[in-house]
Amino acid sequence: MLFAFLCQDKPGALQTRLDTRPAHIEFLDGLNSAGKLAFAGPFLDADGKPNGSMVVVKAETIEEARALAAADPYAKAGLFASVDIRPWNWTYNKPEA
Repeated sequence: MLFAFLCQDKPGALQTRLDTRPAHIEFLDGLNSAGKLAFAGPFLDADGKPNGSMVVVKAETIEEARALAAADPYAKAGLFASVDIRPWNWTYNKPEA
């Protein structure tokens, strides 16, 4: 099952994001290698600067998805003001379809 992580950065946390980005990318690379990452990328503010993230993972349960979200270096660094984890159904333009 797919789960979408909708993450909103804390105000004024751009430097935390930039400092933690290498570890975050390494984490996503690991998820991708394990076949758990569907896709991911940052949300952008009006100036084109990242201010949140959308990460879609493959997990068996919501508990597994929550554990993956909590293991993200961005989450561990306290970057996010909120993280909403939702089951998601990829309907259009799904690569496997």
